[in-house]
Amino acid sequence: MSDADRRTVRPVQGGPVMVQGPVRIEMPDGTVVDSDRFMVAICACRRSKDYPLCDTSHRRRR
Repeated sequence: MSDADRRTVRPVQGGPVMVQGPVRIEMPDGTVVDSDRFMVAICACRRSKDYPLCDTSHRRRR
């Protein structure tokens, strides 16, 4: 695999996991979430109403 084919994944401390897009997220129940954005925020705290995508709900976390 060349460097051009690799995706960048960047965990944000206390926040989401940022993934260079576009991405396809395959959930454990078999559903698929596609995003064509150039950078995708994937929820790491499971508080997002738009899970698996981040809606910044982690900011209200105490």
